[in-house]
Amino acid sequence: MDRYIIIKSKENPRYRSLCALHDRKAARAQGKVFIEGLRLCEDALISGLSLQTLIIRQDRISVLEDWKGKYPKIAEAEVLMFSVDIFDKLCKTVNPQGIAMVVETPVYSSEVFGKQGPCRYIVLEHLQDPGNMGTIIRMADAFAYDAVLYTEDSVDPYNEKVLRASMGSCFHIPLVSFADAETIFQTLVENRIFSIGAHLHGRNLSDVSSFPDRKALWVGNEANGLTDTTSSHCDILVKIEMPGKAESLNAASAASILGYILAR
Repeated sequence: MDRYIIIKSKENPRYRSLCALHDRKAARAQGKVFIEGLRLCEDALISGLSLQTLIIRQDRISVLEDWKGKYPKIAEAEVLMFSVDIFDKLCKTVNPQGIAMVVETPVYSSEVFGKQGPCRYIVLEHLQDPGNMGTIIRMADAFAYDAVLYTEDSVDPYNEKVLRASMGSCFHIPLVSFADAETIFQTLVENRIFSIGAHLHGRNLSDVSSFPDRKALWVGNEANGLTDTTSSHCDILVKIEMPGKAESLNAASAASILGYILAR
């Protein structure tokens, strides 16, 4: 751990392999997530993610020394030290903070449905905007949802823009991918979970007196909302009353309002 692999050239194979992880398709195939920034990296460590490689800029060695005392798992990881110019070229943020890492992609499966009694989930169907995805994950984390479920045609929740928008919440709450909405419905029904669809033609939320304790809120695509098939499968469709002139809210705003109310 006191020895570092020093990278000073863009021609170095390790530099190239790390750059390739910015492509989420390639990173998914390897089961890896590339993380940048002091806060996100520390959140990943605190959350217990499996650290593979720690990448540090030469001028941030003090951070590494501090973390060695706080997080023993760093002793088991590979440490790469980059020169300032090469590190800054590796990172996608405008002002890199000198810390990055590669962790194993968290894997969650049926255990997220093992809870007895009250439970709540957010389900995302074909959500495409990284900012919306990150904000919804952050909301679900803030209001203690049990997991975020999403169709695999949605934006990747470990996309670097999603990670930043979630402010680390991607590491605090299970994120579970499903092939399609039908598979999610099947899983929810098997676990006796009530489906609530956010829909412009749903019932006014104020007209619904209560919801079951075991529930899932469905949020659809930014432009088109939930598909007709998904809407027809939901146990109830609801909408937020808007007395103003705006026709609609964006997906993240609507999900946050509904998510808060359903969590109460």
